[in-house]
Amino acid sequence: MPFRRSSLNHRHRDGHVLVWNQRNLHESLEQQPQRCFATRYFVTFMLFLGMANAYVMRTNMSVAIVAMVNHTAIKSGEAEEYDDECGDRDIPIDDSQDGEFPWSSALQGYILSSFFYGYVITQIPFGILAKKYGSMRFLGYGMLINSVFAFLVPVAARGGGVWGLCAVRFIQGLGEGPIVPCTHAMLAKWIPPNERSRMGAAVYAGAQFGTIISMPLSGLLAEYGFDGGWPSIFYVFGVVGTVWSIAFLIFVHEDPSSHPSIDEREKKYINDSLWGTDVVKSPPIPFKAIIKSLPFYAILFAHMGHNYGYETLMTELPTYMNALPYLAMWLFSMFISVVADWMISSKRFSHTATRKLINSIGQYGPGVALIAASYTGCDRALTLAILTIGVGLNGGIYSGFKINHLDLTPRFAGFLMSITNCSANLAGLLAPIAAGHLISDPSKPMMGQWQIVFFIAAFVYIICGTFYNIFGSGERQYWDNPEDDEQKPALQSTVTTSPARLSNGSTAPAAISSS
Repeated sequence: MPFRRSSLNHRHRDGHVLVWNQRNLHESLEQQPQRCFATRYFVTFMLFLGMANAYVMRTNMSVAIVAMVNHTAIKSGEAEEYDDECGDRDIPIDDSQDGEFPWSSALQGYILSSFFYGYVITQIPFGILAKKYGSMRFLGYGMLINSVFAFLVPVAARGGGVWGLCAVRFIQGLGEGPIVPCTHAMLAKWIPPNERSRMGAAVYAGAQFGTIISMPLSGLLAEYGFDGGWPSIFYVFGVVGTVWSIAFLIFVHEDPSSHPSIDEREKKYINDSLWGTDVVKSPPIPFKAIIKSLPFYAILFAHMGHNYGYETLMTELPTYMNALPYLAMWLFSMFISVVADWMISSKRFSHTATRKLINSIGQYGPGVALIAASYTGCDRALTLAILTIGVGLNGGIYSGFKINHLDLTPRFAGFLMSITNCSANLAGLLAPIAAGHLISDPSKPMMGQWQIVFFIAAFVYIICGTFYNIFGSGERQYWDNPEDDEQKPALQSTVTTSPARLSNGSTAPAAISSS
């Protein structure tokens, strides 16, 4: 039958669809529009700013709460514990300027975690909804809700106490839920395969950029800002987030096909390189095929292992050092993403080999750093240096597993990311819990207990990275083959019309609609 031969012509012998073997792709790459600032670059820049805003909203409370709490009032009721095995201490918290609220450490924990719960529970639902209705509006309106409710944080804290503040932060988390799955889905629609590494890394590095900006600026606002200092953190960043959300909803569009002013050559280049056709299809999510996909599980375990190890790394780094490892990770992720795209564009490395090699740096590097740091003893400067290098090397994951969803399935990348990101955030919760239990025995040497914590995290990093190297793939999966969208009418109607004719006709099944 014609449709079967056509489909097989576009499949590799192992049953996977090669992105580079899609029709018209080589021609579209040769005809890439030469523009200094193409529309897809603007979309990437806006997504970068959105990711930065999201992480500002997520981290600013950890800085603000230091200024909000009356440390003197709670100090007498809590024993101050610290590790004196080495005869020195980390830089102490400056509590000379006490805040308004006598919140215990336990209550502070509830406040800080309330955002996370709202964020996690919306991952998968938004991944499904974004696949059906589009990603752009969910992302824009979600961040708008997050930003608007930032203005209510001071009101809730002063008028509603701990639980009122937790409710507002929970709603902020709900609003931020779409950020990662919807960003991934938009990258899948806008970024050609040979640009995914650097564009994806540029967007997700916004997380580090936002954290780097948030921490020092929040500190300055807490000390010198208006309305008592700390409220200005939420007012200022609330305005910034609101402005971004409105601009995003006005100027950014769902995909190249729906953009009213994109250059036609760029639109054809993007769509041909992604879908093999200028017409973008959006079939239902193939749940059964995804559940059976080993490359998907490779990404899932790599993502979970990363979050567990990363949280362990950041747990040991003291608060006053937090900005440095984020900066190292940001810079390295930018560098290695260019290397990754060069590896692919040069055709010396396949997508699969590139993802696995770069991801190995991003996961084995931090694993080795954790092992090395466990033997540095009381040399705090050396420990911090090694851990900072480890966090920096972690930037390889952006061009490794984190962008790999787009290689496997451009059309379902957002849904896959919603699953892996939700699972990974839950795995990240285990890191501080495990560390807390392992270092809770005062009868044992503290360094020895931390060594166990580090070894476990290193083991998780290395095992998950190895699983990814064994089962991961950079090839487009057979269940996301655009050619299949064109054959389904022939199967259902038993008409022997060629796929090309069907794709231009009106016989597409109801389940397939234009994105």
